[in-house]
Amino acid sequence: MIITKQKDLKDILKYLGAAKKIFIIGCGECSTTCKTGGVEDIKKMKELLEKEGKAVTGYSVPNAPCVAAQVKIEIAKNRKAIESSDAILVLACGLGIQSVKENLRFDKEIHVGCDTLFMGEMDSKGEFLERCSACGECVLELTGLICPITRCPKALLIGPCGGQNKGKCEVDSQRDCIWILIYNELKKKNKLHLLKEFKSPKDYSKTTKPHQRVV
Repeated sequence: MIITKQKDLKDILKYLGAAKKIFIIGCGECSTTCKTGGVEDIKKMKELLEKEGKAVTGYSVPNAPCVAAQVKIEIAKNRKAIESSDAILVLACGLGIQSVKENLRFDKEIHVGCDTLFMGEMDSKGEFLERCSACGECVLELTGLICPITRCPKALLIGPCGGQNKGKCEVDSQRDCIWILIYNELKKKNKLHLLKEFKSPKDYSKTTKPHQRVV
């Protein structure tokens, strides 16, 4: 899941500038879960914009705006409302925003309504947690399904470092050292031998951006 937060209204209004008529595009998946771009969030944004003298010509919530086919369908359905607007406000992650830009076949100003924070999961308490950095070479099989690249502040592939103290991280004493957690997990699974195996240096060429994969 892509975790987002809405930008401050003052920033959104600054981006919109003199544009009076706005069409809003949200996201039916990640941004809906984050409460930043679902139907109810768009309705709230509509009210805020109208209080500032803007008119909302309509809105659309594609299930996944980062999928070109879905965006094209929603644009086609709402073409008249979009064409009658001065600008489009996208309440989605950076992927969704760029997908709207790339699949809009007529000239229209597009503005950003959300900040993209990280790729994460939602726990049972409803909290969003960063657990993966999409590094291109997954090591979870070797680390008890705990990602040291993301969860260690130093992104250490071999740990713990000399700064850990009683199982806590030296960067944040309230945080468990992730390599201690990895050790304990591997011990529980009887896989401590994985820590003794020689590991080649990480191939950072797999992290080089931008990535592209053809299906």
